[in-house]
Amino acid sequence: MLNFFRKKAIDLFSDEEKQVIVTAIQSAELKTSGEVRVYIESRCSFVDPLDRAIELFQKLNMQNTAQRNAVLVYVAMKDRQLAVFGDEGIHQKVGDRFWNNAVKEMLQHFNKNNYALGIAAIVAQIGEALQLHFPYDAATDINELPDDIVFGR
Repeated sequence: MLNFFRKKAIDLFSDEEKQVIVTAIQSAELKTSGEVRVYIESRCSFVDPLDRAIELFQKLNMQNTAQRNAVLVYVAMKDRQLAVFGDEGIHQKVGDRFWNNAVKEMLQHFNKNNYALGIAAIVAQIGEALQLHFPYDAATDINELPDDIVFGR
């Protein structure tokens, strides 16, 4: 366990754990027109994690969804920082309290070393909120963003 925080972000999760997260993303998106992405990196140096999440959200062109209903789950493993950022469409529906509660719940999982399960649980919770406000429509819905995990530095 001591070497856990010395590894690159991509190596911090087993293939099975990565699949748990990707499956959670895909399951969440089956019920909504919204989009969920997960970005994991080792460090969030000299930046507030929410500011980093916003920066990455823009770099990943997540603001380009038709209904502005994309959500980014951001985790910096070595620095033990995280944030959840939703675009204006979903943010107007759920507000700051939802995002703050999502972070708190993820931290509860992380404190038990359940990183992949914590991320998957939050993705599922985000999917439920997206489904409520942006339900899936088979006639118009397309997968606007990739479902894979993005691993940074």
